[in-house]
Amino acid sequence: MTRTQLHVPGRGWEVRRKKIVKSLPYYVLILLPLIYLLLFKYYPMLGAQIAFKDYKVRLGIWGSPWIGFEHFVDFFTSGKSWTIILNTLILSVYYLIASFPLAIVLAVCLNECRWAGFKKTVQMVTYMPYFISTVVLVSMILQFTDVSSGIVNQIIVALGGQSTNIMANQGAFRSLYVWTGVWQSTGYSAIVYLAALSGVPMDLYEAAKIDGASKLRRIWSIDLPYIAPTIITLLILNSGSILSVGFEKIYLMQNNFNTPVSEVISTYVYKLGIVNSSFSFSTAVGLFNSVVNLVMLVVVNQAAKRISDVSVL
Repeated sequence: MTRTQLHVPGRGWEVRRKKIVKSLPYYVLILLPLIYLLLFKYYPMLGAQIAFKDYKVRLGIWGSPWIGFEHFVDFFTSGKSWTIILNTLILSVYYLIASFPLAIVLAVCLNECRWAGFKKTVQMVTYMPYFISTVVLVSMILQFTDVSSGIVNQIIVALGGQSTNIMANQGAFRSLYVWTGVWQSTGYSAIVYLAALSGVPMDLYEAAKIDGASKLRRIWSIDLPYIAPTIITLLILNSGSILSVGFEKIYLMQNNFNTPVSEVISTYVYKLGIVNSSFSFSTAVGLFNSVVNLVMLVVVNQAAKRISDVSVL
């Protein structure tokens, strides 16, 4: 038996100890983020159990009586549940269909632009709306659509039409919500695709030009296939929030006239949980929302993995 094959008792532990001591600064570095995640992300998940309890503030989470799925049954048997779910789905899918392709188109167009000054100007103009706060954006919408002084109604009157309360129009609410969101987010969303396009090898473009490929053919055969994994990944992530329509903008745009089409799960949960203090019922609705999003994420991820071998899980 050679010397290197001899087993020295305690040698393995000594090597591990030295590795731990050597890596100690890195363990300390990740300790604070780990504590943050445990205290503010994972520990609050224990509060989700009030969805299955008749929660009383004086009794606390652990002392409140267990009632099972009663709140879920109450939600699905109520007259509002399916209308709220449908409103949420329509707004979410509408926004996804409208915004997702436009970000890709904008990124491809900017990537093909060879005039640096024009490209930077377009980037600045399209990126800037993303940094407008939701409150300011909704205030702009209300000002522009005002019945008496709004620029939209002034244009309608100038063209021979009649001034109308656009914010009270149920048929206009969804388009107004979606397309103002598209205007605000498209430029920023295009950054990811521009970053992916910057990695396309120039040799591919040169070879395509030699073969006589047109610009559209180069986009279709080189650019889009190259950024396809990024597109699929973002589509999977977006599908995981299919029932998570933003609360702030919807709530600020709501009024008594458009509520039938603007009431979504997030606003419904807020009104029940905060305004009416129905904490258990609102938690049950919110938990249902999260479960559906998780299921959608897993299903779309598995479908994408089968079709394109790209997944996030």
